[in-house]
Amino acid sequence: MVEEIAKVVRGKEEEIRRAVVCLLAGGHLLIEDIPGVGKTTLALALSRSMSLSFSRIQFTSDLLPSDITGSSVFDQSKREFVFKPGPIFNNIVLADEINRATPKTQSALLEAMAERQVTVDGKTYPLPEPFFVIATQNPLEHYGTYPLPESQMDRFMVKLSLGYPDRETEKEIVMGTNPLERVNLIREVANAQEILNATQEVKKVYVSSEIAEMVVDLVSQTRSDPNIILGISTRGAIHLVQCARALAYSKERDFVVPEDVLEMAVPVLSHRIIVREGVDKEEAIKSILQRIEVPR
Repeated sequence: MVEEIAKVVRGKEEEIRRAVVCLLAGGHLLIEDIPGVGKTTLALALSRSMSLSFSRIQFTSDLLPSDITGSSVFDQSKREFVFKPGPIFNNIVLADEINRATPKTQSALLEAMAERQVTVDGKTYPLPEPFFVIATQNPLEHYGTYPLPESQMDRFMVKLSLGYPDRETEKEIVMGTNPLERVNLIREVANAQEILNATQEVKKVYVSSEIAEMVVDLVSQTRSDPNIILGISTRGAIHLVQCARALAYSKERDFVVPEDVLEMAVPVLSHRIIVREGVDKEEAIKSILQRIEVPR
């Protein structure tokens, strides 16, 4: 999957691997970056590499919760209301520019992410498995946007930022065809059952007591650091361990090593904290990583 996606999203193998790790860990992905660096392309390429159902929701200020979840429509022939599923009923859902929708609409999506089900008119409908949400947002735009509150940011297992490509890669991109056009050339290399099997195997990856102690020490220090106002929740610690397991699995290991935790700490934890003015979230996590005791 990483090799296929890298054919389109050039020079970002590390970010691609982390996106795949998030999928295998059973979480959801938030891609936050400036416009035009490949957020949507990465999401589309990831979906194309798997033979799974896919939908794209372009978030706007007038988008309603029912536009996501679906609604009950009166069927004249049956003389009753029939539920018409919305675009959320797909294996992979791309929520493009999620911060452009109102908080009520954002909550409808995030509730489905957390519960993996949708309730309409008192009836509950399960979402398909695997179920993976990829949301994108532009952090620098304020006009007409509704930033996600911390409680909703915490629902995303991993947050990525792609950034600008290096000079040579950007030159190759400019000289080549549009990356969005190349997405259609990506081969499907995994199906739904293979992804489900992999997520089950990830859960079996061994986490030692020393690794667990390291993770607890890390999140505890975020709660007492003077530069951090709100530290990491227990959910954040669980997500970090899940991602470390998935990373170990992707490297063909059945046990977690400290390097797995260290590699995934920033993308899993940095978006969950609130820091004092002038403090960079990623740098705050990196500073704590340098202070914690790493087991041998």
